[in-house]
Amino acid sequence: MKHNILLLIFSFTILGSCTSEKQPDPAKVVLKKNEQNEYRLFVNGNEFYVNGAGLEFGNIKSLADHGGNSFRTWRTENGKRDAIEILDEAHEHGLMVLMGLDIGRERHGYSYDDTAFIQKQFSYIKGEVERLKHHPALLGWAIGNELNLGQNDLRIFDEVNRISQMIHEVDPNHVTTTTLAGIGKRESEYIKENCTDIDFISIQMYGDIVNLQKRITDAGWTEPYMVTEWGATGHWEVDRTDWDVAIEQSSKEKAIDFAHRYQAAIKSDREKCIGSYVFLWAQKQERTPTWYGMFLENGAKTETIDAMCKIWTGQWPTDRCPAVDSFHINGLTAHENIKVKKESVLNAEVFYTNHDNDSLTFTWEIMYESYDRQWGGDAENRPKTIFHQEMESKVAINAPDTGAYRLFVYVSDVNGNAGTANIPFLVKE
Repeated sequence: MKHNILLLIFSFTILGSCTSEKQPDPAKVVLKKNEQNEYRLFVNGNEFYVNGAGLEFGNIKSLADHGGNSFRTWRTENGKRDAIEILDEAHEHGLMVLMGLDIGRERHGYSYDDTAFIQKQFSYIKGEVERLKHHPALLGWAIGNELNLGQNDLRIFDEVNRISQMIHEVDPNHVTTTTLAGIGKRESEYIKENCTDIDFISIQMYGDIVNLQKRITDAGWTEPYMVTEWGATGHWEVDRTDWDVAIEQSSKEKAIDFAHRYQAAIKSDREKCIGSYVFLWAQKQERTPTWYGMFLENGAKTETIDAMCKIWTGQWPTDRCPAVDSFHINGLTAHENIKVKKESVLNAEVFYTNHDNDSLTFTWEIMYESYDRQWGGDAENRPKTIFHQEMESKVAINAPDTGAYRLFVYVSDVNGNAGTANIPFLVKE
């Protein structure tokens, strides 16, 4: 009996020590002006200018290693990793997370006349906020993504406002925003009138981001904002072949544009811009497997990551990516409408810069042109590959059957770095 009592006392002592162990406090995040009269986020009293990337299930550690301090997501459940896992890993690497809350959109078949749907969505989001609000890596909440895109019924922003009010009631420690595809007077005026509870708006632009300040002025927006997506020139903004397919920039061209766009559009507004998230610190199929992702399908990083490291830290990474300087098929560039006959030979050559004098491999791939063309970033199926082989920097490849294709080249080093480019071409009889 005496032993049982001692065991019971010991058990309660151990249990008490476990349950009373203090969990980290949530970060206290506020938006206010600093001593230079610039709008900034402050995290636990310290000024926090967002140097971040869109990153939902990509390489979190690499973002921290290259100088980022935050990332954003688009939803709390992505089918691969739960938000808690993502927040835990972010905290491990000293990163803060702008957590996305997915909102049903008109273009996906949701109606804001459907009160049952609205209430079900509201209850789910409230549950997610309650579940995640205590995490120390949480920066704030992004309510919906590009809700103005293809949206005729702007009452969706009334619901954003109601959700923001709820968040501020149950989670007073974190800021709220909603993200817009560009910014125009229509949504600007509506938000100023009907969505006043959010702490700031977020704007997403690609090639046109060099005109960001003009777009904001034209829309009549005078309050603070964040840029929550920007990066490669959009597939709707580039030149097209005469068989109507978009011409993608090389990874080197993208890296040069990243540096220019950051200076011109984001860093240039010190007063109202509170930071940005570059898109996308992962890999994604959208028109091609290489268009928007800063990583390749095999996990190799590309030159846009080097560019962001230089922007955030002032230094190039110690291990730089090879650069694709130019790329030709039969002496022609992607802008010269390359058409070849069936069973002819594609004579292709890539010219490159090897910054670190590494051993390089050259991988060549032909895939069909994508015909699964979604919009607004919706999921697409990857085009089928019909040729994939390591060869030299100058190759001769037999043309496939009639149709529209792209020839990709990947210049890779032994350390997981790569430069890439592709050329659309048309095979005729």
